[in-house]
Amino acid sequence: MKGTRTSSKLSVLEMMLILAMTAALVQGQGTRVGFYSQTCPSAESIVRSTVESHFQTNPAIAPGLLRMHFHDCFIQGCDASILIDGPNTEKSAPPNLSIGGYEVIDDAKTQLEAACPGVVSCADIVALAARDSVVVTRGINWQVPTGRRDGRVSLASETSGLPDFRESIDRHKAQFAAFDLNTQDLVALVGAHTIGTTSCQLFSYRLYDFNGTTGPDPTIDPAFVPQLQALCPQNGDGSRRVDLDTGSGDRFDTSFFTNLRDGRGIIESDQKLWTDGSTRVVVERYLGETGSQNFNVEFARSMVKMSNIGVKTGSDGEIRSICTAIN
Repeated sequence: MKGTRTSSKLSVLEMMLILAMTAALVQGQGTRVGFYSQTCPSAESIVRSTVESHFQTNPAIAPGLLRMHFHDCFIQGCDASILIDGPNTEKSAPPNLSIGGYEVIDDAKTQLEAACPGVVSCADIVALAARDSVVVTRGINWQVPTGRRDGRVSLASETSGLPDFRESIDRHKAQFAAFDLNTQDLVALVGAHTIGTTSCQLFSYRLYDFNGTTGPDPTIDPAFVPQLQALCPQNGDGSRRVDLDTGSGDRFDTSFFTNLRDGRGIIESDQKLWTDGSTRVVVERYLGETGSQNFNVEFARSMVKMSNIGVKTGSDGEIRSICTAIN
């Protein structure tokens, strides 16, 4: 949150909690921390250095990689199906057209194939890169269980099941519950919006004649409306990008939740996390003196849970030699 120090290094207590929860979550899932320790010891360091290198020239890849992982896991499970090229694949669907960072995954895969041919899956690269995108934006670090295999099916039509920014919190909770993710997971994972931007066309409707009225969305702080209207004038450039976390859009911290409390959420569904009582109680846990610690631990735990959705292991799936095409 603003005014609160957020360290990229976890406290001993936080690390112990995350390690314990990670171990419990991956048991029986077929993934485990250190899966490549014998077959490709440099796997995680190659992905990390690739993310760091690309981030130096294009910081926008960090939120892109986080969003990529989320969208991948919610369709067909965490199997890198989002990476497959083609006219009717997930990658070509409208919800995924604005995702950035594909070049990072391709670069890491090229290096990994040179170091350990046919060993590291594209699905694991996506999961590791999502974690590393948090680290490079001065966020937390956690251990990522690996061992996923890549899927062979990618259908654009299935992206219609992704959460939509105009839907109710109840609808979002139901979508998350379908993957054994609870309300706390929902709020923690949406907290990834502490970094990144969105386009005016996705929220400017909140600023003018909202829901048939003659004014803006009443949940927006009235003092904040002129600032947003200046950024996104009526009938203006709908492609203009605006920080999702005003004042801290390039740093992974808890100020996103402070903005929700203050009526400064940009996306309608984000602001609903505060106006809906069932999610507000979770948001409140991420405010105050212990808010940062609570969010750090719970975000890492929720990311591990999400990264185990529908994973393919053992003889399921494949290890693609090129992430954009099925072998």
